Amino acid sequence: MANTPISPPWKALLYICMALFSMVISCRGNPSDHKVYVVYMGDLPKGGISASAHHVSLLQATLGSKRASESLLHSYKRSFSGFVAKLSEDEKNKIASLEEVVSVFPSTKKQLLTTRSWDFMGFPVNSERSQTESDVIVGMLDTGIWPESPSFNDTGFGPTPAKWKGTCQSSSNFTCNNKIIGAKYYHSDGSISPPDFPSPRDSEGHGTHTSSTAAGGLVSGANMYGLAAGTARGGVPSARIAVYKICWLDGCSDADILAAFDDAIADGVDIISISVGGFFAVDYFGDPIAIGAFHAMKHGVLTSNSAGNSGPEPESIVNFSPWSLSVAASTIDRKFLTKVLLGNNATYEGVTVNTFTLPEESYNLVYGGNVPNTSAGVDGSISRYCEAGTLDQTLVKDAIVLCDELNDADGPAAAGATGAIMNGDIFNDTAFAFPLPASYLSLLDGAQVYDYINKTSNPTATIFKSTEFNQTAPFVVSFSSRGPNPITRDILKPDLTAPGVDILAAWSGATTVTGIPGDDRVVAYNIISGTSMSCPHASAAAAYVKSFNPTWSPAAIKSALMTTAAVMTVNENSDGEFAYGSGHIDPLKAKSPGLVYDLGEADYVKLLCGQGYSSKNLQLVTGDNSTCTAANNGTAYDLNYPSFTLSGPVTAVFHRTVTNVGSATSTYKALVAAPSELSVSVQPSSLTFKSVGEKQSFVVTVSAAIASEMVSGSLVWDDGTYQVRSPIVAYSTDAF
Repeated sequence: MANTPISPPWKALLYICMALFSMVISCRGNPSDHKVYVVYMGDLPKGGISASAHHVSLLQATLGSKRASESLLHSYKRSFSGFVAKLSEDEKNKIASLEEVVSVFPSTKKQLLTTRSWDFMGFPVNSERSQTESDVIVGMLDTGIWPESPSFNDTGFGPTPAKWKGTCQSSSNFTCNNKIIGAKYYHSDGSISPPDFPSPRDSEGHGTHTSSTAAGGLVSGANMYGLAAGTARGGVPSARIAVYKICWLDGCSDADILAAFDDAIADGVDIISISVGGFFAVDYFGDPIAIGAFHAMKHGVLTSNSAGNSGPEPESIVNFSPWSLSVAASTIDRKFLTKVLLGNNATYEGVTVNTFTLPEESYNLVYGGNVPNTSAGVDGSISRYCEAGTLDQTLVKDAIVLCDELNDADGPAAAGATGAIMNGDIFNDTAFAFPLPASYLSLLDGAQVYDYINKTSNPTATIFKSTEFNQTAPFVVSFSSRGPNPITRDILKPDLTAPGVDILAAWSGATTVTGIPGDDRVVAYNIISGTSMSCPHASAAAAYVKSFNPTWSPAAIKSALMTTAAVMTVNENSDGEFAYGSGHIDPLKAKSPGLVYDLGEADYVKLLCGQGYSSKNLQLVTGDNSTCTAANNGTAYDLNYPSFTLSGPVTAVFHRTVTNVGSATSTYKALVAAPSELSVSVQPSSLTFKSVGEKQSFVVTVSAAIASEMVSGSLVWDDGTYQVRSPIVAYSTDAF
C-alpha cells in the first residue's frame, strides 16, 4: 500500500508490481520460504467436535507435532471451518490433497477499493424510518474507525441490541459506545509498525469514511475547508456499527478478511459491508470474500461489496459472487473544478479538490520536461511526468509545474514546488485531492499551457481554490469496474450502482487529507472517491430495507434493491448494464418492492453443481449431504436471480419464481421492452396473488441474434402500484 488513505484507480499498476515483487521474494529457496496459506474446510464440523482441535489434529497428522505448533497462525471456528498456517509448497500440497479440505490458497494482500449523496438519491433526512432501525447492526470490514468523530456520537442511543454477541477490543487509545458497539482488529502475520495502531483505531481514514457513510449520525456544518458544506449523515443514522479492522498500510490480507467474516457472522451483524477487492478474478472458493459472503448468506446476512476500481476495462469486476451484492460507483449532481490562470489571462478549469488558497497573484510556471534532475541521470522524457525524484529542486522550488500525467503529485511536493498542473485523458470525471495546490486539465488544455510556456520568456500562473458546480447525474464513473461476469457469465454483474464520486464523510485524525508526506491538513471530514464509497451507500440501503423487513433473506433484500433501482441507459454509459447493472439504487422504493426473487443456500448449491463443483466439496461447504446429480445440476438460467443474462447468440429459457410482499390481492402484468435483436416471451403473461407471501412462477424465453457486443431490454411486472423491473442482457463472449 502507498501512504495514501485510499488507493486511487491510477495506482493499480503500482499495486500489481508490489504484489508481483512480493511473490518473487516469497519464492526464494531458503529457510524462510514458508508462505502464509488459508486452508478452507467449509462448514463447521458436526457432533460437537471442536473446529480448532480438528485443525491442530489435521496439522499434527500431516506435518508432525512440532511443525504443527510452529505453522498454525489462526483457526476459523465460529461461523465456518478453516485455518491459517505458514507452510512450504510441499506441505501445502499435502494438505490440499486431504478429503476434508475444500481449498488452499496463499493469503495475498487485497486493496481498499456525505452531505449530498443521500439527498441526491431521493432519500432525504426526514424519510420514513423504522422503529427498529436502532436494532440493525452494520458490520464494517475496513481500516478501523476514528471513534471520536462526531459522526459516531452515541447521544440518544439506548443499550446494545440483545442479539449482539461481539466484543470490543478496548485499549489505552480505543473504547466503544452505544453507537460503535463492537470493534476488533486482525493482523495474523508480521508486526504492527507506526503509523498503524495495534487497535481498531483507524490510522488511514478509509474505514472511518465508509462507516460514517453507511451509518454515521447527523452532523451539521460538516465540510472540508468550506467545500461540500452541509449536514453529514449516514443512510441509517440510528443503526449500530460493528468494526472489524482488516486493512493496514500494506493492504488487507486474505487470512484476516476470513477471520473477520468468521467473527462478524457469529457476533450477530445484520449486514456486512466490505470495500475491499483483489487485482483479478478468482474462483469462488479461492476468494476469501466470496467464501465469507457464502457463509454470511447461510446465516441470513447479506454482504455488500465494491465492484472494483479497475474500469473502464471490460470484465474488470473483482467481486461478483452470486450470493453477494456487487456495487458499481456513479456520480452525484455535484462536481469540483479548480481554475488555472496563466500570465496571458487565459483560464482553464480542471477536476481536483483543491483546498489551498495561494497568497501571491502569480508564480513562475515551468514544464516538468524542461527541469529534469540531471544529477540523478534523469532527462526530460522522464521528468515530464513529475514522478518523485525526477525534478530539479533548484528549478522547481516555489514554481508551478506542468506535468504530463495524473499522479499523486508527491514529486512536485517533494521538490518544493508551489503547485502542479497535470493533464491527461483518464479519470477526468473524478476529483482527487493532492498535497499541494493542483489542477488536472484535459490533454487539449494541457497542450495550450505547454504552448504558452514555450512561447513566453517568463511564464507565470496561479491555481485557485476549488469551487462547486452542478452536473447532470448519475453516470457510472470511468474507474468503476465493469462486467461481464468473468466466472459465471450468465449472471449479470455488477448488480447495481450507487454514489461513489466526491463523497464527503468522516475522516481519521491520525492522518491528513492525502496521507502524503508534507501534507499537514488534518480534517474531520474528507472528500474521496471509489467503489469503496458506493459500497457503504448500498450497505446502508440494505440495512434500511432490513429494518422494515427483519425476516427477509439476503436474497430478498438484494432483489428489492435491484428491482426498484432507477433506470439508467446507454445514453449515460455506453457500457450499459455492464457498468450499472440493474440501475441506480433507490432506498425508499426498495423497502416496499411489491415482489421479490428469493433464493436460499440450496439454490446456490444447484448452481455450483452446474458450474462443475464436486459433491465432496459442496458437502464440506454446506455441512450437509448435498450431492450433484442430474436433477440438481442447474444452470445460471435456473437461478432465481433478479436479472436475465445470456452469453452468445442462443435461445435461453429462464425459470423464475416471485414472492408477493406487496398488496395481499393483486394482479401483475408482464411488460417487455426489447430491441429487435432480442425476442422475449413470458409465460404466463400475468400473475395473480391472493395473499402476502404467496409465490408464483413463470418462464421467460429469450432468443438473441447479437450483431454488437451487447444488447439489452427489460421485463417489468406491473400491478398499477408496484413496478418490479429486471434487465435482460445478451452479449457475445467473443467481444470480451
